Amino acid sequence: MADSEAMTIDERRKCIKRMQGRYLAVDRGERGRLLGHLEELTGLHRKSLIRLLGASDLGRQRRARQRGREYGAAVDDVLRVVWESLDYICAERLTPALVPTARLLARHGELRLDEVLAAQLGRISVASVQRRLTRLAQDTPRLPRRGPERANRVAREIPMKRIAWDEVMPGHFEVDLVHHSGPCTNGDYLHTLQLVDVATGWSERVALLGRSQRAMEGGFRHVLERLPFPVLELHPDNGSEFLNNHLVRFWGEAITGLQLSRSRPYQKNDNRFVEQKNDTLVRAYLGHGRLDTPEQCAALNALYDRMWLYYNLFQPVLHLVEKTASGPRVRRKWDQAQTPFERLAATGALSSQRRADLEALRDHTNPRALRREIHADLDALLLPRSAGLPASTSRVEAAA
Repeated sequence: MADSEAMTIDERRKCIKRMQGRYLAVDRGERGRLLGHLEELTGLHRKSLIRLLGASDLGRQRRARQRGREYGAAVDDVLRVVWESLDYICAERLTPALVPTARLLARHGELRLDEVLAAQLGRISVASVQRRLTRLAQDTPRLPRRGPERANRVAREIPMKRIAWDEVMPGHFEVDLVHHSGPCTNGDYLHTLQLVDVATGWSERVALLGRSQRAMEGGFRHVLERLPFPVLELHPDNGSEFLNNHLVRFWGEAITGLQLSRSRPYQKNDNRFVEQKNDTLVRAYLGHGRLDTPEQCAALNALYDRMWLYYNLFQPVLHLVEKTASGPRVRRKWDQAQTPFERLAATGALSSQRRADLEALRDHTNPRALRREIHADLDALLLPRSAGLPASTSRVEAAA
């Protein structure tokens, strides 16, 4: 067997362990054939295979007498200087460069290097270098990291979970913030605060200039004043713009009996409903460009007011009603499409007066004309930006 195809020790042990039961169960003749096959496969001597196949424990045993240290403190000293000079690169990149870099540094008087030490640096393995770097890293000063004392203590008090996909009670909202910074995050720029109700698909959006505590609180107040049913739960991600003492205090004062939960770090699927709407109801309209003026904020909020009417009262949405696992596949079944308002009305969470008001608003609104108004507002917002004009420039002025 070629060296490049030879098994590692762990691969040999795994192969022998899988054959051990079969070897012990067959007669002498079959054992001989199995030994011949394993001998060819693993490259081990026949007597070694017999000993291993008859052992009760195939785990690798510790050495009775440990090997002595081959590379001394002088190698560690050179390794430390070379590693620092090359900006703490990994062992795989560092090892081939040890000898030429050490010779260069010796010529500049940064270290002492003789031929014996150079020969040791030339034959040291990547694994040996990695072990030494792990030890040297303990004494290497690094940039300060965020330790437990600087962690977000507000977040630690809020449980991590996912709102169930089959939640039937309206009021359980996933919350997220969409940035409109463009390629540069300097200065203040617009954000879209979006809330999506898991049970009904009801969505709320409001534009904020910056994400200070005052801006975030103002956005939530705007949503709460317009929302036709109570909020039972808010489920943001782990962003500090949500999980801070000021906003948690405001939620406790403004929403009676509120339940707070948060997503697991780096698990975007915990906020799957609002993440989907970030794409279809924000990015699909606004793209990834930069919006950063008060005029643009006012224009975007006017656009979101029309979208609130259009998507909650006229746009039917599907709702997942069944998930069945079939091996690696998951089969999903959706119910008949209904608007968020229709789903909300069916739950009984609306007061009779609020339901009548929304029905009257729906009946007196032309959805086709509303859609045209939405796209006209969108053109007024984005056309000056694409034409390189100030955000306050009107479409008529831009066309002229």
